[in-house]
Amino acid sequence: MRSSHVGPILVALLLLGTACNSGEEGEARSSRPPNIVAILADDQGWGDLSLHGNTNLSTPNIDSLAHDGAQFEHFYVCSSCAPTRAEFLTGRYFARGGVRGVSTGQERLNIDEHTIAETFRQAGYATGAFGKWHNGTQHPYHPNARGFDEFYGFTEGHWGHYFDYELDHNGELVTGEGFVIDDVTNRALDFMEQKRDQPFFAYLAYNTPHSPMQVPDEYWERFEAKELAMRHREPDREDVPRTRAALAMVENIDWNVGRVLQKLDELDLSGDTIIFYFSDNGPGWRWNGDMKGRKGSVDEGGLRSPLLVRWTGKIPAGQVVEEIAGAIDLLPTLADLAGIEVGSEKPLDGRSLKPVLLDEEALWTERLLYSLRTARGQILVSVRDQRFRLDPEGQLFDIAADPGQREDVSGQYPDEAGKLRAAAATLVDEVAPHVGPDERPFPVGHSATTLLPARDGVPHGNVRRSARAPNCSYFTNWTSTDDAITWDIEVAEAGEYEISIYYTAAEAGSQIEASFEGATVARTVSEVHDPPAYGAEADRVPRRGESLVKDFRPMSLGRVELPKARGNLTLKALNIAGEQAAEVRYAVLQKL
Repeated sequence: MRSSHVGPILVALLLLGTACNSGEEGEARSSRPPNIVAILADDQGWGDLSLHGNTNLSTPNIDSLAHDGAQFEHFYVCSSCAPTRAEFLTGRYFARGGVRGVSTGQERLNIDEHTIAETFRQAGYATGAFGKWHNGTQHPYHPNARGFDEFYGFTEGHWGHYFDYELDHNGELVTGEGFVIDDVTNRALDFMEQKRDQPFFAYLAYNTPHSPMQVPDEYWERFEAKELAMRHREPDREDVPRTRAALAMVENIDWNVGRVLQKLDELDLSGDTIIFYFSDNGPGWRWNGDMKGRKGSVDEGGLRSPLLVRWTGKIPAGQVVEEIAGAIDLLPTLADLAGIEVGSEKPLDGRSLKPVLLDEEALWTERLLYSLRTARGQILVSVRDQRFRLDPEGQLFDIAADPGQREDVSGQYPDEAGKLRAAAATLVDEVAPHVGPDERPFPVGHSATTLLPARDGVPHGNVRRSARAPNCSYFTNWTSTDDAITWDIEVAEAGEYEISIYYTAAEAGSQIEASFEGATVARTVSEVHDPPAYGAEADRVPRRGESLVKDFRPMSLGRVELPKARGNLTLKALNIAGEQAAEVRYAVLQKL
């Protein structure tokens, strides 16, 4: 009898408690700021989505972000990789932050710039970056020094091999697992699960469809012999096999975006997460909506990117935003949506897009967007207002009527052309002091381990890079004792350091010396390590300019006291055994 009466009461109490707890949990979750998931593709054009009418491929998961949220019709990034990433990180035009190029240190974002990761970490977010960083390798440029608690990926501009290859995990070299996009997505999913009980900022910086053109078999098999219904507006310039590989890589990205969305559903975080997707510059010669220009150009085709933003229950589903916007707007927008302070002491060039996302049109005013490109000491500027684009040659195009930029209308609209030319000249004057020769040294001693890749070094004598592009290259052809390899470094803290190199050598016996400001250490190569170069076997089309890779081995040259100073870290061969002393991928300084 007792149990027959108490049982239902106990069950009722338990259900009541569960309901209360559930309500409290829901209330707690709704009161915390939203999670942020940023997905950035590399060299994907506006036209590389089925959402935008490309029938050559299918991207249902990426497209769903627009169907369930908002898509921007006129969103602009930079003409190349590192500048866009800098603008996303800071909300400021890249030239203001010291970024001058994409390699040899020119890609570094000045350390006095405040990043989006610092903004969100200061607001209590867990922060993680997964994939391609491309704004500096050594601390304090490394992502772990720019506000990201967790980093898994690589810091250089492009990578030489996409399967089971070397990556950076919080400053330590590790070996990746499988295809790089799948791998970094796995790490991001783990991060989101581990941080599910606090707000998180997850930055998935994919490095495809950038070359080398490598993609798992299941994606390539769909495209290897595919007839392309849609072609570039200048079809003779299109490399069709390369286009096929790029589209296969985009479909792989789409699959991984689907995995991210599924994980958010599994964690019951979809309604508490702002997720957005964009690219870092235009594509190569492939279909891109008849736009003029490609990667490297400051015309529409080199700059226009998708921007798809979903925040379930907050941003109206299926919204199409016509107002012009850019990568500089993402930091202020996300901070505004999350209700947190940006924290930067420097003025932002971007503005919050919250009014157009949440349909607060009365709060929006017309604006100008500038697109910069620095080339051989010159600053090229293109200016966009809501209707027109002024190109660096001073031509004016009515983008609303002529998205392909086929007719210069500056004669028809002289006042508009004059206004935009004056605006371009003013911006050039503002940023000119920041885009001269890059004289910044590479910092050493700001972390326990400092990696100095071949990309950041200078070959002397017979030494040359393994390929034309410095990123992911190594030094080879070290055939003379008169040859040298140098890095312009600045040691932040005097003390004892261990100096190592990552090397290959076909013969033992060469003696390698490292020197810095009178301090020297040397060691003889005692072990042959002569692995083959690889990577080409995974290329779907021949690579252009990127180095093949090798599995380099670390060798300590010894310990030495280094002064706090700026100077050249120099590698020389005191004697050479065989045809060359060694090949070098990294110099490494370990603070003891």
